[in-house]
Amino acid sequence: MTDREILTTADTAKLLGVSVRTAQLLIEGGSVPSWKTPGGHRRVYRSDIEALIEGRSSGGASPSATVVIVAPPDRGALYRRLFEGTAECAAEIHEDPHTALFAIASIRPHAVLVDLADGNIERLTLLRSLDRNPALGHSRILAVGSPAPFADGTGRVIYLDTPDYALESVRRSLAEAAPVASPATGLPFPIALNEGQRLVAMERLGLLDTAPEEAFDRLTWLAARTLEAPISLITLLTPTRQWFKSRFGLELQETPRSWAFCNYSILQKGVFSVEDLACDPRFADNPAVAGDPSFRFYAGAPILDNEGHAVGSLCVIDFERRTLGAQQAEALRALAAMASTEVRLRATERQLRDSLRRTERQQAPSRT
Repeated sequence: MTDREILTTADTAKLLGVSVRTAQLLIEGGSVPSWKTPGGHRRVYRSDIEALIEGRSSGGASPSATVVIVAPPDRGALYRRLFEGTAECAAEIHEDPHTALFAIASIRPHAVLVDLADGNIERLTLLRSLDRNPALGHSRILAVGSPAPFADGTGRVIYLDTPDYALESVRRSLAEAAPVASPATGLPFPIALNEGQRLVAMERLGLLDTAPEEAFDRLTWLAARTLEAPISLITLLTPTRQWFKSRFGLELQETPRSWAFCNYSILQKGVFSVEDLACDPRFADNPAVAGDPSFRFYAGAPILDNEGHAVGSLCVIDFERRTLGAQQAEALRALAAMASTEVRLRATERQLRDSLRRTERQQAPSRT
């Protein structure tokens, strides 16, 4: 074994294209096998890092926080309400089993939930096919309202009585599947059960501390104009910082994370708004509310990456107390979806660059 085959934490971070802190989270959380030297320093084999980059590790691709739900229209509305208030995951809801199959194949979801409360034959057939599909080893398969397990099933399907039980099962499994432990409790703001996983996903985007980009600046400008707000921001939330990828009407580049109203926006999938921050006990003592610049109104919607992690938010802020109208909320949600698309494009571009570098590295010996 040569020294070149053993990596330090800093070497690991450079090879993965993430910060040293993220590399530490990956190593300490067990996503990357490691050992300690007699001096107490973590070391990693290069082959394990290359396997992680190339998707050959036991976890394969980055863990998904998306759930595909197949349900009739009336039950679909119920699932939408339940999952919109859930911090740990994003839900895609389908009525047609055939459409759901395409989504399952392309998303590689954390879980697939099939509602059988009405005894629909097509959904029952879909559940049987999912149960027997070895390519879905990465996904949990849930059945809600099914009277009994299949006599010829593989035992993979988890049977639950109600949508509420299904939601709790998904939340627990996401916390258990997270490759990195969440930060310690006692923080001055709420976090999801899989916050550690969200932090890794956010840093893997490679957007932190990057230069301004016109695509993002257009969105904050449009949000400020559409909602008639003096300030609009696209935020990314790290363990300690709220960093602004784009900002309109504000000179600050970042704030401590403890100041971030967006801590609450990333915990749900709709729009989070506060009419008067000074009258809300969660924010009344916030330095940005109690002192300068004396913010009063906030509204934000989460920005989701390819795997369904809420990496940040698109928000608007005002110095005056105000109410967010239904059309304004829908506009903000649509703009946050556009910001999510831009974030996903950046992630795809980075994956392509990484793939190209791997190809060049593999071909290099043949040219020497």
